[in-house]
Amino acid sequence: MNVNLSAFGGVGWQFFDNNGAPLAGGLIYTYEAGTTTPQATYTTSAGTIAHPNPIVLNSAGRVPGGEIWLLFASYKFVLQTSAAVLIATYDNVTSGGGVPVSSNFTGDGTTVSFNLGNATNENSTNVYINGVYQQKNTYTLNGSNLVFSEAPPDTSSIEVSYT
Repeated sequence: MNVNLSAFGGVGWQFFDNNGAPLAGGLIYTYEAGTTTPQATYTTSAGTIAHPNPIVLNSAGRVPGGEIWLLFASYKFVLQTSAAVLIATYDNVTSGGGVPVSSNFTGDGTTVSFNLGNATNENSTNVYINGVYQQKNTYTLNGSNLVFSEAPPDTSSIEVSYT
């Protein structure tokens, strides 16, 4: 799975309470931006093991394992004490850096839908079939699925670059 290091709590961050003491047992809730819909974060760059939600900080006020990795999406982070007292809310935190990701597929002449693994949008997507750029009106994005209006030819090389 493609993930990016979080700008919020990324590597080795230490969180503190409002008195400057380490936020032992503090809670980090992660949601889709602007909502209260839980959204997964991951423990490593492999993106295979999700953190619990909430993430419970260790006695030093750090994320267990030391890292927070995000899907290519916007998040809302809610930071609370161990007693669930709100410290801060950070909304519309992106997955960092806009680092391009490439997904490659092979056309079979009949398949029109290809799963990118992560939701993205057409404005940040470039699609090539056999090295030829595809105009945005030749495909749509439905969640994390790239859907062509017409199936790419058999054995064609499909490259999708997105941030």
